[in-house]
Amino acid sequence: MKPEYHYDCLILGGGPAGMTAAIYAARAKLKAIVLESNITGGLANSTYTVENFPSYPSIHGMELMDRMRQHMDSLDVPVEEVCEIERLDLAGEVKTAETDEAVYRAPAVILATGRKPVPLDVPTECDQIHHCAICDGAPYAGKRVLVTGGGNSAFDESLYLLSLGVAHVTLVEIMPRFFAAATTQEALFASGKAEGHTGTRVVDLETVDGRLTAAVLEDTAAGRTWREPVDGVFVFLGQLPNNALFKNQIELTKAGYIPAAPDASTSLPGVFAAGDIVDKPFRQITTAVADGTVAALSAERFLRCR
Repeated sequence: MKPEYHYDCLILGGGPAGMTAAIYAARAKLKAIVLESNITGGLANSTYTVENFPSYPSIHGMELMDRMRQHMDSLDVPVEEVCEIERLDLAGEVKTAETDEAVYRAPAVILATGRKPVPLDVPTECDQIHHCAICDGAPYAGKRVLVTGGGNSAFDESLYLLSLGVAHVTLVEIMPRFFAAATTQEALFASGKAEGHTGTRVVDLETVDGRLTAAVLEDTAAGRTWREPVDGVFVFLGQLPNNALFKNQIELTKAGYIPAAPDASTSLPGVFAAGDIVDKPFRQITTAVADGTVAALSAERFLRCR
């Protein structure tokens, strides 16, 4: 029999939105818990430099998230990390989240599950495919890597890889042009250690004894393919909403995001949404923090007025 715990509010996700919601919930004297499938910080952990968060002209994403975590911890908000929810029931007055170790119940839930990286669609799998240069880039010092994607993330992460001592970066984008800021593109290609290919896709990967040796690339206009020797691949093709837990329980947009109201409420009473999982035009750390604030205050009002 699994132990059962009762709270005022369950916060699913420990990124900027979830941690902010936890801080506000604690200050409102709500008994809340954060359930995080990985570690707190979310995608912000993989951001090399954050230069648009008020109070810090420049700060490493992981450091910013660590400071947010310290603030949350100072308020004694319990956090379960690397916590995989096996069952989520958002119907009824009391919501339930069940993991392999325990059952959590509360009348209010804040969904702050964020997004997850779009995977590289190739037939060959290997352990040298990554989605975070900060997390996994160091072992590639002195080696060659492939970066997929043509936006700001791909270029920023490529510059970071070079700062770690990566010998060469090959950057490919399937569209006919790159979309990153012009200054960032100039900085990368001025390094002399990077080359870019537009109108190009990754067809497959080649491995020897499980280790990546090359990527098979295709010029989509000419139909020409070639082998690019690489030791690792870093994928920055965008993000998908992390909605698997509740996609059949709550109203979603066609793209899979939650169409939350201005007060963060959703189609289910007592269920609120915050952060990148919300359907909105801009997704930044600052907008996630704002969402977390509104969701927690709305959850407190909901509980108080029941």
